[in-house]
Amino acid sequence: MDRLHNTIRPYAWGSTTALPELLGVEPTGQPQAELWMGAHPGAPSHIDRGSGPRSLAAVIDDDPAAELGTRTVAGFGPRLPFLLKLLAAGSPLSLQVHPDRDQAAAGYAEEEANGVPLDAPHRNYKDTNHKPELICALTPFDGLCGFRDAAETADLLDGLDVDQLKPYADLLRARPAADALREVLTAVLTADPEAMADTVARAERAAATPPTEGPAARFADAYAAYAAIARHYPGDPGVIAAMLLNHVRLAPGEALFLGAGVPHAYLDGLGVEIMANSDNVLRCGLTPKHVDVPELLRIVRFEATGPGVLRPETGADGFEVYATPIDEFELSRLLLAEGAAPHPLTGDRPAILLAVEGPIAVTDAAGDRIELAPGESAYVRAGERVELTGVGTVFRATVAG
Repeated sequence: MDRLHNTIRPYAWGSTTALPELLGVEPTGQPQAELWMGAHPGAPSHIDRGSGPRSLAAVIDDDPAAELGTRTVAGFGPRLPFLLKLLAAGSPLSLQVHPDRDQAAAGYAEEEANGVPLDAPHRNYKDTNHKPELICALTPFDGLCGFRDAAETADLLDGLDVDQLKPYADLLRARPAADALREVLTAVLTADPEAMADTVARAERAAATPPTEGPAARFADAYAAYAAIARHYPGDPGVIAAMLLNHVRLAPGEALFLGAGVPHAYLDGLGVEIMANSDNVLRCGLTPKHVDVPELLRIVRFEATGPGVLRPETGADGFEVYATPIDEFELSRLLLAEGAAPHPLTGDRPAILLAVEGPIAVTDAAGDRIELAPGESAYVRAGERVELTGVGTVFRATVAG
């Protein structure tokens, strides 16, 4: 086992306080958005096995079978197939979707054939992989996930009483749901920028003072979220696109799974996020970055669904598992109570252990011990047996079993 030394990414949307509070350090005054744990080439974790710090990616490259296990290498190649993060949103992230494997492979091949540089700002596909992800709330956590029922969204738009939104509401009632959602999203993202900026401004004012009685009063939390989004991204068409989506507020311990083609955005809060190793993102708005509307519309799944809030279920080894249909990763957590016996952990899969309450001690078969304070993490090689002790909560990220 190895203590991980991780990188914090200072994206502009990050909270200035959430990660420092968890880590028990003084805030820098700058946004601290994500703490990465894993072997992603963008910011791999580092370990030290006695000869100085090395990236986890380089260590795995030296002997993939020994580090990851033969089953993981056979299934995903000689690399850790997931990336674990602490994500601290202080303002809304971009509204986005991810492709499935086939779409990613085809899109990557086309952009390679067309000679689009990997670092070009208009490049959509950085690799051939899909990017399913799971976010588990550590604090109350606000997000957007999937299209709301079309008739419900029409009611929400009507509740704002903004003339420019009425044609969208009428369309959502008049057409089959999938067709209506496609037509409305297309209209929003291709509208005249000046006219859309005016629509967003009017919608923001209306959402900031929503009706307190009548049918639309049930959307009070969603209106507040959309008003906040509009304040962060004035004039952005993504504000109106966001109104098509389910607003969800997770309690600590609850999670969301985001599969291919599902539009989503994280708005505010601290959570543990796990995803397949990929950088493929198609953006719908709430960003100054490139928005490829035709490609986005090809990838989005125009299906009205509930957000599908996940709660963990206790597995055979005592960890509470957040079940998903994904092979690359599995996220689970263990709550260690005072006086509990040491909890053994072993298996043929690599794992990253992340303490969020503690300290949590990780002890290997030789008696070597790593103590993890909140926000600290350890890497456990496939087949290595360790024991967990302490009082607190630890998350385990591993390959689905």
